[in-house]
Amino acid sequence: MRHWPLLDLRLVTPRLELRPATLDDLDRLADRSLEGVHAPGDMPFGFPWTAAPAADLPRNTIRFHLGALAAWRPDEWHAPFAVVHEGETVGVQSLRASEFATTREVGTGSWLGLAWQGKGIGTEMRAAVLHLAFRGLGAETATSSAFVDNPASLAVSRKLGYRPDGLDVCAIQGRRRVNQRLRLMRAEFACPVAVEVHGLEACLADFGAGPG
Repeated sequence: MRHWPLLDLRLVTPRLELRPATLDDLDRLADRSLEGVHAPGDMPFGFPWTAAPAADLPRNTIRFHLGALAAWRPDEWHAPFAVVHEGETVGVQSLRASEFATTREVGTGSWLGLAWQGKGIGTEMRAAVLHLAFRGLGAETATSSAFVDNPASLAVSRKLGYRPDGLDVCAIQGRRRVNQRLRLMRAEFACPVAVEVHGLEACLADFGAGPG
């Protein structure tokens, strides 16, 4: 897209393509939200978006992605990439930052449809955006977090080299939850998969990582 090259950005790994969600991707992500992204009775998210009524989940999912795009500014951005595996849109891997030109720090978050969990896809998709952040955008640090009773997410972080960065206690749906903060330094990241980045140069300024 000539006037917003961000929409042409692509990250390609051996099994995945990550891209800003197309309209077709949004339809499929809405399907994934209805099919489930975690076990019933569990809540792995600090914002419990999956607790919304089933009738609301598809539109909430679509509004979130369109809202992130509409609110995008070089000093405050959130990139929720659609994750595509074997032609199917299977989840979301996000990368976000505030005042990136100064802080050189990013944060990540993700979700994956239940049918695609336990296959190493979560590690591969997070590795892709960390490669983008460190090698493409020049980030110095990356943060993430997971509740201490979410071993799958914590295992992905360990594989990728994150170190514990303290605990937070919060109330989620009336329950006490303990959140493990995590931090990864640029020098400690060794990408476990090959990642090709396409279309980045034209949108560096959108990330606060190039000339405006």
